[in-house]
Amino acid sequence: MDYNNYKVSSTTETKTRANKFLNTAVMMNNDNHSCHQHHEEEEEEETHCWFDDACILDMDYFVKTLSGIKQKGVRSDLIGSIITHYASKWLPDLSSSTDIFSDNKDRLTSPESVTASWLKKRFFVETLVGVLPPEKDSIPCNFLLRLLRTANMVGVEGSYRLELEKRISWQLDQASLKELMIPSFSHTCGTLLDVEIVIRLVKRFVCLDHEGVKSGAALIKVAKLIDSYLAEVALDANLTLSEFVSLAGALPTHARATDDGLYRAIDTYLKAHPSVSKQERKGLCRLIDSRKLTPEASLHAAQNERLPVRAVIQVLFSEQTKLNRHLDWSSGSFSGLRSPCNGSLDTPLRCLSKREMSAQQMEIRKLKEEVYRLQNQCNAMQVQLERMVEKKKGLFFKLKKFGIGNRSSSIVGEVEKIMEQESGRFGRETPMDLKSGVLGVMTPHKWRKSTS
Repeated sequence: MDYNNYKVSSTTETKTRANKFLNTAVMMNNDNHSCHQHHEEEEEEETHCWFDDACILDMDYFVKTLSGIKQKGVRSDLIGSIITHYASKWLPDLSSSTDIFSDNKDRLTSPESVTASWLKKRFFVETLVGVLPPEKDSIPCNFLLRLLRTANMVGVEGSYRLELEKRISWQLDQASLKELMIPSFSHTCGTLLDVEIVIRLVKRFVCLDHEGVKSGAALIKVAKLIDSYLAEVALDANLTLSEFVSLAGALPTHARATDDGLYRAIDTYLKAHPSVSKQERKGLCRLIDSRKLTPEASLHAAQNERLPVRAVIQVLFSEQTKLNRHLDWSSGSFSGLRSPCNGSLDTPLRCLSKREMSAQQMEIRKLKEEVYRLQNQCNAMQVQLERMVEKKKGLFFKLKKFGIGNRSSSIVGEVEKIMEQESGRFGRETPMDLKSGVLGVMTPHKWRKSTS
């Protein structure tokens, strides 16, 4: 970009336009006009008309004029809109659309060297960061993300990048997934996207949440955004497990209303990285709270061969607990409706029709059948685990006669060892595969409350 090309030929004309721009800005501020993008089309056309007076100014005159506007007490949101429009006109990388720059192609293309163009872009970005208003909400978050992306591309000073990251983290809940996917321009980074920047942004935002600056709704928005980002970056074969875990664990546990998005991201990572060891899979699954999975996600997890057996069992236990609670609630509600002593004398309950009572009984019957099915599945899995443990113990006692081996501390330890050694045999067997075995069990074992 050649800054000499967009300088006005006449210095007098430049000063005239600068003064006109200054006076118009002050007048719009006094009339309480706004220049946000979501306002009426007529107001946008009027705003863009006098924005064009600013866009013909070179950087020096623009900074001087902007300083005069600040001294006149113009609102920070109006100043932010001026900066955003000016930057988007002269640096297409800072715009969310490239169509509006079709008339600037001649001015943006010049025969100058790549190094000179790179240095001018760097100066342009550093100057923009320096004139940003101090109010943190005066500049849209997506524009700041595009500015940070350009800053990393041209290699601006670290202090400017730090200032941008602080501003972005303040309003990270307003960011979009498209703008958050900042490419990595470092030669030492193997991933396509710059994950380290996102980790820093999330950690700063969480610190603001701990200080009580941000609301819980903003934290939930950020959690959804990060889960979507994790699902995208998980496809990168060069993404390390530590980077994935660091970003997923940067958010507190109460940030996610459900863990469906996190589960989808972990499943995507396991699918794109089949060489992940069993211990690493267990570490990834510890990030998921099985109690916060929806029934659809739990059903998918129960049949997912990429998950460890222990994670599948935890999902089944959680679903069984949810069904038991729902069953107790439904039974209590149903018995309460049938019992007249539970109702208030002042507001008598309406008698249920036969159709409504039949529908409730059908729902309770379905819940009981679902609980019984899950119990049978878990019982069948426990039977197989006990058989494998007994088989292992028999071999252990035979070896002990010859003075080999030590006594195990618990059955859980035996199960862990067996699952490590026989992952190909039982580790890939999902609860749905055990259905045929369950049908053959005439008298199921007593239900165990231990989750170990």
